[in-house]
Amino acid sequence: MTDQPTQRAAPLTPAPAVPVFSRAAVVASCAGFMLMGVLQAMYGPAIPALREEFGLSPSAAGLGLSAHFVGGVAGVLLFDRLYGRVGNRRIIGSSYLLMAVGAAGFALASDWPVALAAALLAGLGFGGIDYGLNQLFAVGFGHRSTAMLNVLHAHFGVGAILGPALIGAVGSGHYPAVFLGFALANLPLLLCLRGMRNDAPAPAGGDTCGDRVLRRSLGSVIAVFVALYVLHVGIEAGVGGWEPTHLETVGYSAGAAATATSVYWLMMTVGRFLVAPLALRFSAQAIITVSCAGMTVCLLAASVPALAPYAYAGVGLFIAPIFPTGLPWLNRAAPRARRAGALVIAASMAGGVAAGPALGKAIEWSGVRAVPLLLCGVSALCLAATVWLIRGLRSP
Repeated sequence: MTDQPTQRAAPLTPAPAVPVFSRAAVVASCAGFMLMGVLQAMYGPAIPALREEFGLSPSAAGLGLSAHFVGGVAGVLLFDRLYGRVGNRRIIGSSYLLMAVGAAGFALASDWPVALAAALLAGLGFGGIDYGLNQLFAVGFGHRSTAMLNVLHAHFGVGAILGPALIGAVGSGHYPAVFLGFALANLPLLLCLRGMRNDAPAPAGGDTCGDRVLRRSLGSVIAVFVALYVLHVGIEAGVGGWEPTHLETVGYSAGAAATATSVYWLMMTVGRFLVAPLALRFSAQAIITVSCAGMTVCLLAASVPALAPYAYAGVGLFIAPIFPTGLPWLNRAAPRARRAGALVIAASMAGGVAAGPALGKAIEWSGVRAVPLLLCGVSALCLAATVWLIRGLRSP
């Protein structure tokens, strides 16, 4: 990366005078994101058992993850309305409970509509945690917020490694036991909420030149941020959900495919931990540009069967920083756009909603072998959106 350091791209913002998190609350927040990763990553490896148990087509089975993301969108929008009116502890605590109850309902569901309703409920809690902790981390650590957000999201990756690994270890037919265990694991986090600041801290100020640019085109800039989040999370969910099926189709065993999917989530974790110190030196736009370009190349390489497991691992490495790095960039670019953060986080959920049925239909038309090429096209659009944002936010 050759871009200027972040300190030159935008002025440093001091951390809030009253800390938003105690050290214990930071650890608990990271654990909460780890559980979110476990939940999201378990739906894909459970697809074979779901199809057999409920007699589902590929696109219908993909609706489980989509229902989860529909609930996530609703959770983001609901808790955005409550943010600043209801204490942070109540928002995060109720979200943990919703995610636990939904996961338990999915495990115990007797038919597919009930399972979808439970996934929707789990997604509602998922969205509340996603929105609440992202907002608080984005403004709660001053100039270290980008680095801390990457650390937070790295723990999501830790959970996403564990999810497929657990399903692979016990067999997809025993997925209910894993979902029930996940539900119970949420409950101890409720004890750690006292270390979280209960009122909403004020957002950090932005760059004055950036404000002048945004006053001319605020709506279009936010729309492109939304598009970037929709597209890249669609890729993230698409690879996580369909990599096992694609690898099995091109000749890998079920165990090898599940392991490769865990490696994909592992590389997301590694990527975020690696970017955390880099975020103190390089601008967000440099990091995201390199990420989108690398992701596009890796998805193209994944269409070659011999390279596919390694290429998917590369996708995980490059996609890792986009979500956590984009939020502070948006906050600096549009500090007065109160709902911008909620819009892009909700958009990230929408990408997950669309990925399941859209990829399922595309697979029915073009075959499973086309999955990496379809996602490569979407990744190229992410790169184009990033280039547009860099030009649109360039200071006069």
